[in-house]
Amino acid sequence: MIRLRSIAFNTLFYMNLIIQMIVLTPVYFLLPRKMAWFVPKNWARSNNWLFKTIVGTTFEIEGLENIPKDGNYIFSPKHQSFWDVYALLPWLSDPFYILKRELMWIPLFGQYVMKQRMVPVNRAARGREMAAVMARAREEMATGRQLIIYPEGTRKQPGAAPDYKYGIARLYRDLQAPVLPVVMHPGLFWPRRSTLRYPGHFKVRILPPIAPGLDPDTFFEQLKETMERESDRLLLETVAANPHVPLPPVTAERVRTLKAAGRPEAA
Repeated sequence: MIRLRSIAFNTLFYMNLIIQMIVLTPVYFLLPRKMAWFVPKNWARSNNWLFKTIVGTTFEIEGLENIPKDGNYIFSPKHQSFWDVYALLPWLSDPFYILKRELMWIPLFGQYVMKQRMVPVNRAARGREMAAVMARAREEMATGRQLIIYPEGTRKQPGAAPDYKYGIARLYRDLQAPVLPVVMHPGLFWPRRSTLRYPGHFKVRILPPIAPGLDPDTFFEQLKETMERESDRLLLETVAANPHVPLPPVTAERVRTLKAAGRPEAA
């Protein structure tokens, strides 16, 4: 049944993308930029509904009260699956990404992200071009937007050894905005490099923001320590609540290590 439900979900997921792009693309490009967020946010909500209805996977968000009221912050979540990329968009008022410039060359997708003033970057760039990227990001943040950045860069399996990139510390220093750490384990239910989707329930935990003004090195160590401590705590809680979900070897090993060390599950 899991395989059949996974096939049904994956099929409808891509059909949903194609149909919404065909039907709503004219609306997207006719609307003013901020109003046009309705289209990708509607797509995200419908995908969340499909995940719940077909696969049987639900989630809840804790810590919404930690989101800064002025809307100006760096959103820093764990990154484990494609789910992370879209699912939380409805809870962000006007987000943007710093993304590799090659994505801007994809037909239609490039026009979508251009309209939302995403910030392209040449990953091999140095010096003046990187200064221009930072200036663009600063302009967007000044209008009350939210920069989404995954502090480990690429997707990792739940419980995998952390690999935080120092770039987030530079952004924290230069943008002078609070950083909102977010921990979650959707990778247990939507594994990377797999077509299988597993039913269950998980939490997205938004942690208190780290205020601007710290030394970048101090901030970087605080971010890593906070996110890993809370991620481990939430991993134990999620695994205990979903004993039917198969664990990748790296996840199972991390769970065993935490239990051996006497790490308690979250209350």
